[in-house]
Amino acid sequence: MEVMRRRRLMGLGFGTFFAFSIIFLQSPMLILAGNQPDDNNDLCAERKCSPDGPAVRFPFVLREKQPQYCGYNSGFNLHCYQSNRTILELPSSSIKVKVTNISYSSQMIEVRFVETCFAKHLSDLDISTTPFSYPSPDSRNFFYEVGRYSLFNCSSMSREYESQWVRIDCLGHHRYKVYAANSSLEVRDRADSLESCTKMYDTKSVSSSIFYTGSMELIWSLPLCRKCESRGGICRWKKGSRSLIDCLGGNKHHSGILQKLLISGPIIGCLLLILAISAIRLAYSAMKVNREDQRRLKKFLQDYAAMQPTRYSYAEIKRITSDFKDKLGEGGYGNVYKGKVSNNIYVAVKVLHSSADNGEEFINEVGIIGRIHHVNVVRLLGFCADGYERALVYEFLPNGSLDKFIFPDDQEHHTLGMERLQDIALGIARGIEYLHQGCEQRILHFDIKPHNILLDENYNPKISDFGLAKMCEKGKSEVSMTAARGTMGYIAPEVFSRHFGNVSYKSDIYSFGMLLLEMVGKRKNINADAQNISQVYFPEWIYGRLTEGEDLRIQVDDKEDGEYKIGKKLAIVGLWCIQWNPVNRPSIKSVLQMLEGIGEDHILPPNPFVSGKAGNPEDRHYNKQLGDKARKSVFMVSRIIHCNVYRLQFGVHFLSKMKWITYIR
Repeated sequence: MEVMRRRRLMGLGFGTFFAFSIIFLQSPMLILAGNQPDDNNDLCAERKCSPDGPAVRFPFVLREKQPQYCGYNSGFNLHCYQSNRTILELPSSSIKVKVTNISYSSQMIEVRFVETCFAKHLSDLDISTTPFSYPSPDSRNFFYEVGRYSLFNCSSMSREYESQWVRIDCLGHHRYKVYAANSSLEVRDRADSLESCTKMYDTKSVSSSIFYTGSMELIWSLPLCRKCESRGGICRWKKGSRSLIDCLGGNKHHSGILQKLLISGPIIGCLLLILAISAIRLAYSAMKVNREDQRRLKKFLQDYAAMQPTRYSYAEIKRITSDFKDKLGEGGYGNVYKGKVSNNIYVAVKVLHSSADNGEEFINEVGIIGRIHHVNVVRLLGFCADGYERALVYEFLPNGSLDKFIFPDDQEHHTLGMERLQDIALGIARGIEYLHQGCEQRILHFDIKPHNILLDENYNPKISDFGLAKMCEKGKSEVSMTAARGTMGYIAPEVFSRHFGNVSYKSDIYSFGMLLLEMVGKRKNINADAQNISQVYFPEWIYGRLTEGEDLRIQVDDKEDGEYKIGKKLAIVGLWCIQWNPVNRPSIKSVLQMLEGIGEDHILPPNPFVSGKAGNPEDRHYNKQLGDKARKSVFMVSRIIHCNVYRLQFGVHFLSKMKWITYIR
């Protein structure tokens, strides 16, 4: 009996604990619900001009639907225009703006000019006479700057200045155009001396967002209701007063709580709790990556706001590409389309996939290529960061990528002669030299390959695709890396394993060497269909031919002319660049000197297919015995699983190192 009594007490205790737990979980929501004002009997309750319009409450007052005493002062008066648009009239200038959003917790209001040509009112716009001000630089509105602007009437404008000014189309005419320039910029002083431009007037302090979006965000400092709103409360005048502010709701108790608790019941609380937890768990995994992506992107754009490339909206990207009509190609990060920004200027627009590597490629491209200018580096003209829609706008290069000319698969793309290939190799090397030595920070590309070398109408090469690039100080040659990056077949050994050395600018030298050898052979560096095992890996095959003084079988019309010598020189330089040990590879400056050498017999490098860390004599003797069989075994495996060149290279090296392999048939 005693045992049964204790069990009943334990059961009663658990049930009581469960019931009180449910009540405790519900109580904060019920407290807030009980402390809200009664909308039916409160003339100052929240009102709207339309169902999808912004909610209007203190400190604002909606004159058509609320008494004047519901607002803080006349500066917060709002009106319903045409019954569905919420309008704010700025006092001194009588400018009417449409209210699109009100954030009471941030004390911020977003407005847009009612008229299409907002610029007509710029001379009258003066926010200092209103209860509002522009957000400070440390707030969330960091894409735009606040300052005075000068408006100019220009009959003509050079592209050099036009990229730094804002064109206002609605004020322009077929005979002239109107531009706005920040009064603090040096370019504005230069404009005064331009005969083609006439200064119209200076504005007072305005946000640059007006020129780009036609809207602006304003904040108010009084009354201070931020704490009240953040706790879930609502600010009001204290009853019977027009000088003291009261906070309704929030954490204050209400006499009707007990009654509401009894009515709601524990079942509703349980269901709400279960639904909330389930929804959070389902949404968390999907939103975590996107939230972090947006945070990093916003921080980056804050730092990058003063840079030169133009920022486009997604709607503008669609207009430039004619709704993505002309597709040029596609890659791992997105598709590339041809577009037009003016009558004579064509561009290539890369539209990134929304799931592309947490936005790292976008930040790398805009952050690195957006600030550098070199004849052998592709130029970034603009970018789009419109929510989760991202795109990169480059100069258009009509001849496309180099791989189409060294691995032609159709009649449209013919192969290039050795002299032309030598000029292309020199251009690529100069571009790499600029990245390694010509910038404030050393830039390591990590993805040099034919597909990322673009050719203009004169076959001048330009390095592109900086999505995997990293920057380091000029005094440091080595960089840290958590994972391998690049394209298989062009990645340096040390990027895969620190056994071969530290990752540095020499990794780009290796990729450039593999590129040179493919340009010489006009074929991929691996040929799994070759019948002779020694011809499978082209760099090793050509090294053997050079060592024995045999014909390189380069595709030239006459082996007695200079083209054969050029091909031989490019092959030797490429073999120098692909040395296993990074220390044995030349710097890009030395590579340029070798490429520019005329009629010189270049010294053949050491065998690049032997690791610089060969181990003790016993290892070397074992490697020699095992080498041929290991090579054949790895080749057979690579043909079965369609491995690329790197699996072949590393397979040969590591199989020869494994002591536990005693016999390979």
